[in-house]
Amino acid sequence: MEKSRRIFFEIHSDLPREGPGCFAATKQAFDMLSLPPHPLILDAGCGPGQQTMDLASLCGGEIVALDNHAPYLAQVKARAARDRVSQRVTTCLGDMASLPFPPATFDLIWSEGAIYIIGFASGLKLWKPFLKPGGFVAVTEITWLKPDPPPELRAFWQEAYPPLTDTAGNLAYIEQAGFRTVGCFPLPASAWWDDYYQLIEDKLPNLRAKYQDDAEAHKILDEEAEEVELHRRYGEYYGYVFYVMQNP
Repeated sequence: MEKSRRIFFEIHSDLPREGPGCFAATKQAFDMLSLPPHPLILDAGCGPGQQTMDLASLCGGEIVALDNHAPYLAQVKARAARDRVSQRVTTCLGDMASLPFPPATFDLIWSEGAIYIIGFASGLKLWKPFLKPGGFVAVTEITWLKPDPPPELRAFWQEAYPPLTDTAGNLAYIEQAGFRTVGCFPLPASAWWDDYYQLIEDKLPNLRAKYQDDAEAHKILDEEAEEVELHRRYGEYYGYVFYVMQNP
């Protein structure tokens, strides 16, 4: 594993989530759905699986947790055993951009903080064939919440994620992909900090000490700290929005 990827996963290891999120938002999105009593759900880009466990607590269905990072899947298995849902939660090492399933497999495709990896518009088009007729997609996507962001912030996201757009832009992508929008809402500010940014910030001092003579490692740590600080200063301009949609 290249050094940058290794250090990234060292920063992000042992976190409950691999992106902003919270149980209240997961439940609010899930409550918008009309699913069969025992749905088959794909959690695409599941990370360490906090939302996977939340979904298991919200329904009696079966969940396939997919990620391309095997250590995350090991965490999902351990959490499923702890929560006594191993019989309903299985893991799959795979690529979100090339799902290893037959067409029309799932009642619901769920993805929190991960669809950006393949792009919001691309992900919706790639995943649609794997839904049953009338099935649902529920995802969180980084979104501009206010116009005219500060130049520093715009420049950061232009480099980090050029497709970033506002809610209206994402709703247009949903329509273009052939879905019906069920609803959308922004995640609360606490979803960024409680299980994510605050835990990352707490880890950075020890990692700086560990890599005190490694300029490449410090560059990666500085970039992580910059992202956190930008959200602290400008969080009202952007955030994750939950988008819930249905395959007609």
